[in-house]
Amino acid sequence: MLKTRIITALILAPIAIGGIFFLPPMGFALFTAVIITLGAWEWANMSGLKQQPGRIAYAAIIAIILYSLVNVYAVAVLWLALLWWIVCFMLVRSYPAGSERWGSVPARAVMGVLVLVPAWVGLNHIRASGFQFGAVDNSLLAILYVFFVVWVADIGAYFAGRAFGKAKLAPRVSPGKSWAGVYGGLVAVGVLALVVSWLAAATAAETFILVGASLVTGLVSVLGDLLESMLKRFRGIKDSSNLLPGHGGIMDRIDSLTAAIPVFALIITLLGWLTAGHV
Repeated sequence: MLKTRIITALILAPIAIGGIFFLPPMGFALFTAVIITLGAWEWANMSGLKQQPGRIAYAAIIAIILYSLVNVYAVAVLWLALLWWIVCFMLVRSYPAGSERWGSVPARAVMGVLVLVPAWVGLNHIRASGFQFGAVDNSLLAILYVFFVVWVADIGAYFAGRAFGKAKLAPRVSPGKSWAGVYGGLVAVGVLALVVSWLAAATAAETFILVGASLVTGLVSVLGDLLESMLKRFRGIKDSSNLLPGHGGIMDRIDSLTAAIPVFALIITLLGWLTAGHV
């Protein structure tokens, strides 16, 4: 299993790096749309659409929605995403209570739209906008940074959880997650923000704000993971799919990012670090 995971990661890493750093804006939009559409195919299964025609149709609908949002004013979508993740906090916190309100196939399908579409909008909003933080003026680095926030939070949570994880975070949703993991992940994210601020020659005020924005983003990323875990548990499946050998599915790899990206994009836009624009 470990060998399979490593091989898959070695194949995917250069594809992801190439897609982020070497594609023009429209190519980037298409590249990320393909990933989101594959995630939608998996989400359809989590929604309860078990047959391939239904899953493919759902993915096609998501792709059409993404196409229709080209040139949309992205900030409105990002505000919607923030409200949605506040709702998700309440859904995850109360699970399994309340599942009768969102457990139908149509309701879960709509949840997928609210998770996947803003993630794509947020990514492409960052890509298409100007960015300024300290001495850094490259929006691609802002995308890379939010990826690192999620990865570092995950790594910090893993090690802190293994060492100190006795108090469970959400045992009815994801028994393996602990409060110690959350705190460890946030500490790691805070250190990342300090290091990046130093490298970017940021002012003390910019550093303070980046630490706060990063902690919020890292915390929201945990919610993205928990939401997918809740839906998989409700659906009775372990992985979103087996598209990525040794890693599960696309959604298993991007669940935290779907929450972190739109929230981070909104924060840095409101801070004035990102020039508000279109997708």
